[in-house]
Order: sequence, then structure tokens, then C-alpha cells
Amino acid sequence: PGVSEVTVVGVPDDTWGEAVCAVVVPRDGASIDPSTIQSWARERIAGYKVPRIVRTAATLPKNAAGKVLRRQVRDMLRAEYAR
Repeated sequence: PGVSEVTVVGVPDDTWGEAVCAVVVPRDGASIDPSTIQSWARERIAGYKVPRIVRTAATLPKNAAGKVLRRQVRDMLRAEYAR
């Protein structure tokens, strides 16, 4: 509830090499709590697939066909974690 769209990408992690990161676009007027997203996912998917990091975004980059450009999202996050 409260999630409009989401994409999941890998980001660098010192321990595991890569960590699961979910980038969530909230619905209008909704607020996103990362622990709620993680709990929801933990009930439905395997533990290693549950996002360790949850980020919010106003929008996700898309191509002309409306597909999310996950590579752009991943590159943006990797640049943030490389600092």
C-alpha cells in the first residue's frame, strides 16, 4: 500500500559484493517507511531477495515504451555509493 512503482537494482556492498536496493515511488500523499517495505517483502520472497536498502524517488527514468531504465537507476546509485 502506498507504492506507485518500484524497481530493484544491485548496489556495491563491502561484505557481499552487491546488496539489493529498492527504489520506490510513493503514491500521491503516501509516505514510505523502509522497514514496512522490507517486512512486506520478507513475507513474500526469499530472505536474500529482500532489499537491504530502500530509497524513495519522485519518478523513475523510462524509455519511450514506458519501461523503467534500470541501468540508469543502478548507475545513479552506484555513483552515490562510490563516494
